[in-house]
Amino acid sequence: MAPIDSDDNTTAGADEGLRAGRRRAARYVVPVAVMGVAAATIGLVPAIADSGDPDLPKVTAEQLIEKIATSDVQQLSGTVKISTDLGLPDLGGLESGLMSGMSGGSGPGGDEEGSAADPSAKLTGLVTGTHTLRVAADGPDRQKLSLLENAAEYSLIHDGKDVWGYDSKSNEVYHSTMSGSAEQSEEEVPATPKDFADQALKAVDDTTSVTVDGTAQVAGRDAYRLMIKPKQSGSTVGAISVAVDAKTGMPLKFTLTPASGGAAVVDVGFTQVSFAKPDASTFDFTPPKGAKVTEADEAAEAPERGRAGGDLGEEMDGLKEQGGPEVIGEGWNAIATFDTGGQGLPTASAGGDLGGFLGSFGDQVKGNFGSGTVFKTRLVNALITDDGKVYAGAVTKDALVKAADAAQ
Repeated sequence: MAPIDSDDNTTAGADEGLRAGRRRAARYVVPVAVMGVAAATIGLVPAIADSGDPDLPKVTAEQLIEKIATSDVQQLSGTVKISTDLGLPDLGGLESGLMSGMSGGSGPGGDEEGSAADPSAKLTGLVTGTHTLRVAADGPDRQKLSLLENAAEYSLIHDGKDVWGYDSKSNEVYHSTMSGSAEQSEEEVPATPKDFADQALKAVDDTTSVTVDGTAQVAGRDAYRLMIKPKQSGSTVGAISVAVDAKTGMPLKFTLTPASGGAAVVDVGFTQVSFAKPDASTFDFTPPKGAKVTEADEAAEAPERGRAGGDLGEEMDGLKEQGGPEVIGEGWNAIATFDTGGQGLPTASAGGDLGGFLGSFGDQVKGNFGSGTVFKTRLVNALITDDGKVYAGAVTKDALVKAADAAQ
């Protein structure tokens, strides 16, 4: 059946509801709250959830997206399991160090390197491996997220104007305060099915097929399955499945499978969830005796903090000043590109061990653009040309080469 335009099927009142949901969500700090979803210009297939278990009333894909957008879950608690498999090579823990360094994490330098409890560094660990989280929320002013790590635990607590990060392994505390109406930072790492679903639905446009693919049970709750697929060829995204709670409209599970097949790249779901009001004590926090406490304003004053080398930091700042990378293509085939100013990767001959090390993880390619190296994961690929141009996106290697050729 041909896609339908959302403009023909979404009333003005519903559109206002979507915008209101988006504004309401901006108040949340810890990423466990319900956010609004942009539904304009969505190409929807009006499939009906008419099979599967449990037996739920029929809904269209458009109705289900609207249900997510207008959901207003204020209170919840539960356990989330998050697994990511990008197919990255095993670097013996080196990748964690690089991520921590680029995010301002702690290191052997102690105070100079920042706080081990800084959430901007700690939560980047969620992008690899399998993790268990405990989450809780009680309105816009109280949220908590705890990352369970072997015998240690990291917690991020928002209680009123105070935001606390606590790393039990290092016994370090990170503290910041908020004034007025707090808005969730767009740079925060997604941690719940809702966070991932919001990002996926932002990408939905007329290059996307959206259907309802039956029903399911997640964490003991009845849910609809929303299926999102690119219509275009060349994307590394195969399909995205979102299990949406039938009663509240909140996503309970998010699964992204690659076009190449195999295990999911991202699989995030509640294993237990309750929408009852959490105990007030859940959000109480007092720094433990002997803990090192770092205030956010003190961390911001540290020179060069959060940079993976001064030169790289300066180059990234320069890109921001220029308005960021250019985006070519559309929909799921969009590719971000920018010019490093002639700074390509070091070759094995010119760059020594570093050049050989980096080259071992990429595929050498040639085209009308010249030559370069493609670094691949199961989802995002990047081409770095020898003359310093970068092309990156959730697209195939061939698509990157074609984009580089077309740019000549």
